[in-house]
Amino acid sequence: MKHYNISRHNSFYAVGLSYKKADAEIRGRFSLDVPAIDSLLITAKRQGIDGLMVISTCNRTELYGFAQHPFQLIKLLCDHTQGTIEAFQDVAYVYKNHEAISHIFRVGTGLDSQILGDFEIISQIKQSFYRSKKHDMANPFIERLCNSVIQASKRIKNETALSSGATSVAFASVQYILKNVPDVSNKEILLFGTGKIGRNTCENLIKHTENKHITLINRTRAKAEEVAGKFHLVVKEYGDLQTEIRKTDLLVVATGAQLPTVSKALIHTDRPLLILDLSVPKNVSDDVKELPNVTVVHLDQLSQITDETLQRRKKFVPKAEAIIEDIKHDFIKWLETRKFAPVINALKAKLNTMKEEELRFHAKKLDDYNPEQAEIITDRIIQKITRQFANHLRKTEVDTQDSLQLIQEVFQLEINTNE
Repeated sequence: MKHYNISRHNSFYAVGLSYKKADAEIRGRFSLDVPAIDSLLITAKRQGIDGLMVISTCNRTELYGFAQHPFQLIKLLCDHTQGTIEAFQDVAYVYKNHEAISHIFRVGTGLDSQILGDFEIISQIKQSFYRSKKHDMANPFIERLCNSVIQASKRIKNETALSSGATSVAFASVQYILKNVPDVSNKEILLFGTGKIGRNTCENLIKHTENKHITLINRTRAKAEEVAGKFHLVVKEYGDLQTEIRKTDLLVVATGAQLPTVSKALIHTDRPLLILDLSVPKNVSDDVKELPNVTVVHLDQLSQITDETLQRRKKFVPKAEAIIEDIKHDFIKWLETRKFAPVINALKAKLNTMKEEELRFHAKKLDDYNPEQAEIITDRIIQKITRQFANHLRKTEVDTQDSLQLIQEVFQLEINTNE
């Protein structure tokens, strides 16, 4: 495998953990909110890391960046979360260079999602990129890579039906309710948390259950009222949570809190209560399961629901993979060109210097000297020489680094590293 790192000393790594090996509790320990991501990026910049992007969703936490050794990135992650190196090693993955590039393409196009074809991840990748850019941690490599992943995602959406049909965490939760809650349209439903998943769940509940008894509670009342206004729902104060739980048949928890917000002490009810916890980290304490009339279902159980929609989607995976390979090939070509561009530019500059010397010499010697003609001929020769070198460097069987070194030595080139 060829190396695709920009510098000779650093490699590009993807380090992280996902739903595949880490359960919700472990993922919760390694999850990062926005202030923690900002703090991590500031620390990385101070440590001299050139280029880093952080993704933290309910299904994964990942760092994409440049380092001499992946441990630099792993330590950054552990230092800014509740996770430990030992816990990380048990469930983690580390990809380097080409494998890291392939991984972010699969993640960004929904092929690595817990629910196949769930495209919400692409907006999270965009946000992660803008956050890195804000902290001056998005180098040209990361910028070009993100744009390529976004391009692949768009093409897969337009050219395949990988994302067809309603399948997401929000949809899966409603599917679960429809299958397991009899007479759902007459049940009292309480939605706690009105973030993206909460809003989507609310929309799906209204669409598929025809329930008119949905109440919203959010820490910030204004946000709850915004969602409630759209669907004509009831909003209650955060302080009423305990009272409202007592009256409800179904509690959907979708807050973005880093610690559990629903504990055993909060629940005093004689009626059967189903709780769906759609949050990572978990927002419902484990001790709630001890209550005799309460059933708790977490996001991970919901995401295992497979229906005809998912089976249909699987048919489009080969086409999606072909699109990824196509765009990834262009990215790798750009990367290789970027690697040798400074040397080719320096070679061109050196040949132009030689050309100027020769033209000045012949201008003095020849009586019928034609400067325009001489300029055209010599420029064409320089173009052909540099193109020959560039074509040689693009060949897969060529050791690019050795060839670049040889060109520099033969022509005694001074390289401008800022190019």
